[in-house]
Amino acid sequence: MSQSSADAPASGQPLGDIVEGPAARRPERVRHEGHHIHVVPFDCDLHAADLYAASHGPGDEALWTYLSPAPFPDETTFRRYYAEAATKADPLLFALVDPASGKAVGHATYMRIEPAQRVIEVGNILYTRALQRTPAATEAMYLMARHAFEDLGYRRYEWKCNAFNAPSRAAAKRLGFTYEGLFRQHMIVKGRNRDTAWFSLLDTEWPRAKAAFEAWLSADNFDADGRQKARLEDLRDRA
Repeated sequence: MSQSSADAPASGQPLGDIVEGPAARRPERVRHEGHHIHVVPFDCDLHAADLYAASHGPGDEALWTYLSPAPFPDETTFRRYYAEAATKADPLLFALVDPASGKAVGHATYMRIEPAQRVIEVGNILYTRALQRTPAATEAMYLMARHAFEDLGYRRYEWKCNAFNAPSRAAAKRLGFTYEGLFRQHMIVKGRNRDTAWFSLLDTEWPRAKAAFEAWLSADNFDADGRQKARLEDLRDRA
């Protein structure tokens, strides 16, 4: 809703539009089931063994380069870390589970949750090689964004990543996030400087992004060999 002239201050100084409606709701530990992926509350007993195995094989060190924890020396240490992480409300940790096998193939969180400001971030995203570049990977982000906007009432959905993380930056743009800028010397991660690239998707942009997600995820968008017919970016441009 736009601010009317009657709402302007006597000084005539400009202000932003009035924002109506209640605060957003905090996300809870609930399941979100898609066709290709299930986004479920992280449970160490159910998910840790599979996720450790899927993320700690030869060549998997690169999965952890831009995440805060390093690759773990053993499954016991991995379980200890994720048992604690699974108890937190912010970040709120979800396992990404392959519905065919029942195995965890990644994780993601809602984080930096600000219900009063109606701002929430998706982050701490780990996609194992079994999940990367699959319809399930895209569907996981669709399910989490849809829940944030449509069920919880957020108006700003954020994505942030290390400025050197080219795959994450490309993923944000592909998924419909807008690049907003670089926060220089934003963090120290694993003893190294991190400049952070900021992206956002707004509630006013969600209907167009949603239409593109659903068109891309449709079975009609894939040929008999599972190759996409139209790119997500192109579908969003048409929406």
